[in-house]
Amino acid sequence: MSSSASHISQTSLPSHPIGVFDSGVGGLTVVRALMDRLPFENIIYFGDTARVPYGVKSVATIEHYTQQIADFLQQQDVKMLIIACNTMAAVAADKVRASAKVPVLDVIEAGAKNAVAHTKTGGIGVIGTPTTVNSNAYARAIHQLNPATRVYSQACPLFVPLVEEGWLDHAVTRLTAQEYLKPVFVELIDTLVLGCTHYPLIKPLLLDVCGNRMQLVDSALSIADQTAEILQSSGLANPAHTMPEYRFVVTDLPVKFQTIGERFLGRSLGKIELTQL
Repeated sequence: MSSSASHISQTSLPSHPIGVFDSGVGGLTVVRALMDRLPFENIIYFGDTARVPYGVKSVATIEHYTQQIADFLQQQDVKMLIIACNTMAAVAADKVRASAKVPVLDVIEAGAKNAVAHTKTGGIGVIGTPTTVNSNAYARAIHQLNPATRVYSQACPLFVPLVEEGWLDHAVTRLTAQEYLKPVFVELIDTLVLGCTHYPLIKPLLLDVCGNRMQLVDSALSIADQTAEILQSSGLANPAHTMPEYRFVVTDLPVKFQTIGERFLGRSLGKIELTQL
């Protein structure tokens, strides 16, 4: 995977928004990290709430949906695309990069780069949804950067529903984390990648459970740093220090989206736009 920072569109302007997309609500943790790291950048977030979850769908379907969203965002004149969904990134990032007219970043590549940069022992753990773990995308991305690393992956299927329930510091979530991380602790690992955009919400709990055994790599923070670097180096950072515009576009408006979305974002979502692809 190579980020297509070279794909700078001739029509991209520094004032144009960054396009961030996900199959649902999880990518709002990436938007939150971008808002904190780049407070003057305009952002459009697209959540495909009508067709979530993607993890149970075929590769061809995931590729098709991902391309549809990337095309929609490019029609909104975005200057960069960020794939903020691990399932989409694992399956369709290369396809999107091949056709995009703007740089394309994804959470897997960002998390892998950060993990390789931070590990001292070469032992890296990855926790994620079963789909992400089974895709082996993190292990591939990490090994591409450093073939000598040892990668141990652990699927944590219960974390997403627990986070969406708001049980961020609940005894049940803590016990679940302790169970999932037992086999991880046995491995010689010093760095643990949070391979799902829901997981930053339980980062304090995970840090507590891990103690000083390992450091955590948050893909949302990793991608915010990578975005800042690429915007600077390509001359696309927004020079205007005015209040940015944030747009939130979804394909269906489930009742829970606003509540869960605001928890993920840490602030009000404001008006949510509804569109059909």
